[in-house]
Amino acid sequence: MTIAQPMLSLWDEPREPDHTDRIVAHSSDRVAWIRARSRGVTATDVAKLSSDAAIEKVAIEKLIGKPFWGNAFIEHGRAREPEIARWVLREHGIGPCGTLYHAAANRWHLATPDGLRAGDGRVELVEIKTTARPWRSIPRSYLRQVFWQQYVLGAERTLVVWEQHDEFVPVSAEPRCRWVDRDENEIHMLVGLADRLLNRMRRL
Repeated sequence: MTIAQPMLSLWDEPREPDHTDRIVAHSSDRVAWIRARSRGVTATDVAKLSSDAAIEKVAIEKLIGKPFWGNAFIEHGRAREPEIARWVLREHGIGPCGTLYHAAANRWHLATPDGLRAGDGRVELVEIKTTARPWRSIPRSYLRQVFWQQYVLGAERTLVVWEQHDEFVPVSAEPRCRWVDRDENEIHMLVGLADRLLNRMRRL
């Protein structure tokens, strides 16, 4: 006797894995976090991929390592990020995130957003920056980071938050912010560049 199979509804169709199923490492485990980032393509890497020469340079840096002890601007950004993140949580209800995730389609496509809010099937991210110069618009390299994180996390939009400083003193009582919507064309381009970087790393 043949048993009839129940019909599948739209709700039964296979879906993209939830981002919580794609955790690679936590920034609290610095060794595991750095090791995982070195093997894949992160938003920081993608921000640099503007040409063939850039792909070659990033591939070499990731394989042999690039010593970098930071500078005053980097240290200022690290010191201010928790304060800015508290402002984001208070004003926009989005908490900080220190988790490294991989994309659903490729385990070597990685991202650690500065903030994340998820619910009702919707994911929103935060990217925090500090700058010594006023922004007329969000710099192109930072937008590449934003679109890459949206792709990896399956996010619909990102709140980019930036704080301008003068000699490392904030110029305003509150940072500025702007929502950036997901851009599939930009994401498609970045995925292609990232795959070229991975292929180059494997050949070195």
